[in-house]
Amino acid sequence: SSLSPKSLNHSDNSAGKVNQLMLSEDDDDPSFTQPSTSQVQRGLEKLSAAQVDQKTAEVVQYFLVKDQKKIPIRRADLVKHVLKEYRSIYPEIMKRAARTFDQVFGLKLIEIDTKNHMYILINKLETAEGAPPINPSNPKMALLFVILSVIFMKGGVVKENVIWNTLKKLRVDPADKHEEFGDVKKVLTDEFVRQRYLEYVRIPHTEPVEHEFHWGQRADLEVSKAKILEFIGQLHEQDPQSWIQQYREAHSSSTSAQPNNSSQR
Repeated sequence: SSLSPKSLNHSDNSAGKVNQLMLSEDDDDPSFTQPSTSQVQRGLEKLSAAQVDQKTAEVVQYFLVKDQKKIPIRRADLVKHVLKEYRSIYPEIMKRAARTFDQVFGLKLIEIDTKNHMYILINKLETAEGAPPINPSNPKMALLFVILSVIFMKGGVVKENVIWNTLKKLRVDPADKHEEFGDVKKVLTDEFVRQRYLEYVRIPHTEPVEHEFHWGQRADLEVSKAKILEFIGQLHEQDPQSWIQQYREAHSSSTSAQPNNSSQR
C-alpha cells in the first residue's frame, strides 16, 4: 500500500503559518517536473557510472546531514542544492539513494508529503520491530514520548492546557525556561511540529484562542503504540489489556502494512 499521510493543511491560521514557514525556505521550483523513464534513460547514457555513483553519494550525504534536525527534506531543495544539472535522472538517483539507505544504514526513505514532495528517513529496524526510536539519553525525546503517551491514552486529541498541566505535575513548567529542554512551549508547538512529531491545531470558535495536540505524521510512522501502552502499563502496574480501546488500536496499527518506500514516484 502506498503512503497517504493525512494532510497537515488545517484551515486554522496557526497550522497554516507553520506550513508556510516550512515551505518558505526555497519556493518549489516550478520548472521541475518529474522526468519520464525515457528522459532518465537518455540522461544516464550521457553520464559515466562513476558520475552517477558520485551524485548518489552526495544525495545520501545531504540527507544524513539534514536528517539530524528531523525536519522533512524538500525535493525542491534537493534539486537546487545537490542534483543541479543531474535533475533529468532524479528518479534513478533517488532509487539508488533509497537502496543505499536500506542496505548500508538500515534506514527507509519515505516521501511523507506527496503534495509538496517532502522526504524523511526512518529506522527500518525500529519500525519493523515496533520499538519507538526514543533515546532516553536524549531528554527531548523522553519529553516527546510522554506527550505522545498522553495524547494516545486520551483518544488521539488533547487540549493544550491538559498537556501543560501534565508537565507541571512532572515539575516541568512551560512558563519557565527548563535547564534541559529550554523553552518547553516552543519545543512542543514549534520544533516538534516542524519535525512532524506533533500537530498543533487551533480549535475553531474559541475565545481566547485554544489549541489541541495530535500525533504528527512522523510519530505515526516511527512510534509504536503497543510500546507506549506497555510503558503506561508498567507505570500504573496494570496489564496493557486493561485499556481495551487503546489496546485494540495499538495492536491493529502494529499489524497493518508498513509504509511503502514511495521515493520512486
